[in-house]
Amino acid sequence: MQTADRLKKIPPYLFMTLRNKINDAKKRGVDVISLAIGDPVDPTPQPVIDALCAAAQDPENHRYPTDEEWGMLSFREAVARWYKRRYDVDLNAANEICALIGSKEGCHHFAMAVVNPGDTVLVTDPGYPGYRPGIWFVDATPYDVPLKEENDYLVDFGSIPSDVAKKATAMFLNYPNNPIGAVATRAFLNDLVAFARENDIVLCYDNPYSEVVFGVERLSFLNAPGAKEVGVELNSLSKPYNMTGWRIGMASGNPDIVKAIATSKANTDSGVFNAVQYAGITALDECDADIDRMLELYGRRRDKVIATLKELGWKNEPPKGAFYLWVPVPKGFTSAEFCDFMLEKCAVVIAPGAAYGKNGEGYVRFSLTIGEARLDEALQRMRDNLPKMEFA
Repeated sequence: MQTADRLKKIPPYLFMTLRNKINDAKKRGVDVISLAIGDPVDPTPQPVIDALCAAAQDPENHRYPTDEEWGMLSFREAVARWYKRRYDVDLNAANEICALIGSKEGCHHFAMAVVNPGDTVLVTDPGYPGYRPGIWFVDATPYDVPLKEENDYLVDFGSIPSDVAKKATAMFLNYPNNPIGAVATRAFLNDLVAFARENDIVLCYDNPYSEVVFGVERLSFLNAPGAKEVGVELNSLSKPYNMTGWRIGMASGNPDIVKAIATSKANTDSGVFNAVQYAGITALDECDADIDRMLELYGRRRDKVIATLKELGWKNEPPKGAFYLWVPVPKGFTSAEFCDFMLEKCAVVIAPGAAYGKNGEGYVRFSLTIGEARLDEALQRMRDNLPKMEFA
């Protein structure tokens, strides 16, 4: 039976591969602790749960979602209030915001909305693995833009060949960055807008970690003057409000691109369940204090992991954003080999850097989304079972 050739370009999805490793080890009776997947175990704020339960009792919400391709106007208005309050960004709820079934979905709809077959699309490397499949699905070609430590893992626009920049039609990028934890600055965002305008490139700024920053200014891409002229920002309620399973987010920015995304959605899905949108309104309007508690929690976990890594020979500084640690592998290992070594010696799963792009080889990613007790146990296993590490 024939399947589409485009599927052959897609490697096994990283997080399914990790889950399979975990499940295989559990079948062998191993008590595995996963520090690999960015899925918070901490509960969704109670007011959000209460809002969902109340809205689910209303039969009107059992029908197709209201204004299904755009999302309920009341949800979009809440998004606009949130952006104004958190980032001092003005958005028109009528035509500059579209509800998403999570920002991951938005990446695919962005590609459907703005990329044609044969186009070149710039993608940061390392980068979130979900960007490339969306590009392949529309028969376009990703072009890897390396993120390097000497540039604070920010895109060096001057390193992109001018002929590639002129040929490219779109670009995916993500700060605070998954997997690295690097953060953008206002100066960088200004340079990004100038680069996009100069080369007629449409930007997809994927920003689901916008609230997870430590000691630096939280930023939206839309803070940059002219941002709405060249792109959209994707965001999500998953990370700030521990709502990964709820699947709700938003695309905001250029009205033509937002409309194109809504058109793609109208012909793909039926939108976000109204009750989830009502719960999202509660999160956006009432749960700022939960974000503050979340940051305190991740900061404490981050410091614990950094301290253990330093005991074992690493010299990493704490990242400024996201809830991950991006660390080099010890001498003599590839990223995949070190992940296997960690699983064998400690029954702890981490993510190989190579899964995020060829420039991720030589690194691994630790996630901080596990509960305190299990994190402490994982770190104790590392201290008990790993030798002092040496690095090239």
